[in-house]
Amino acid sequence: MKTTSRFRPYSPDQLFLLPPDMKQWLPEDDLVYFIMDLVKQLDLGAIYRPYEAERRGQPPYNPTMMASLLIYAYAMGVASSRKIEKATYHSIPFRVIAANQHPDHDTIADFRKRHLKALAGLFVQVLRLCQKAGLVKFGHVALDGTKVKANASKHKAMSYGRMEKKAAELKQEVDRLLTQAEKADKEENALYGKGGREDQLPRELQFRQSRLKKIQEAKDALEQEARIEAEAQQAEYEAKKKAYD
Repeated sequence: MKTTSRFRPYSPDQLFLLPPDMKQWLPEDDLVYFIMDLVKQLDLGAIYRPYEAERRGQPPYNPTMMASLLIYAYAMGVASSRKIEKATYHSIPFRVIAANQHPDHDTIADFRKRHLKALAGLFVQVLRLCQKAGLVKFGHVALDGTKVKANASKHKAMSYGRMEKKAAELKQEVDRLLTQAEKADKEENALYGKGGREDQLPRELQFRQSRLKKIQEAKDALEQEARIEAEAQQAEYEAKKKAYD
């Protein structure tokens, strides 16, 4: 294949010196940082307590990270546990919020199921705090955006009845998002099997040496098919030509 110096350099095997601090990967005003700071301020005791008696097996992922990851994902419209797992590799915000860790989709789904009630309550708290901090929207979730003023006694922008209504609406939205996540996982489990993924390569293609061998074999097979087809077309042409002559 001919090459030309007009193209920009392309070296996919080149090593890149990425910033060691992942916080340099995103602008400092990114929503991810707000959510991470916010969740750290909340009481996650209901999620942490079940782990206190567990001493066997591999240490679980940090619940603060998992809760932050799921809340962010669901609010951003990423319901599927498989898509969340994939996002921890392919999406910088997800990679930052997961601290460069990659819980698999079964772990993500199990965490949601195990802590469903606590996670729902935490999610509502996050949305209400976002609302009070002045956010009009958090991902796909519309918020009221009413800011808390320094003198709260003078702040009468929202009546008690309206606040109760808004809180109920946020809870309803959280329930919808969590139900959507459960539905997405069930549908994908039926499609790919438990543990399987849409983009999962067959085992013989997962490792570079065997992958290159398979690619070469496939390429050789296609070239052989092309030769056979060309020979057949040539033979057909010769036969027609002979009959015409």
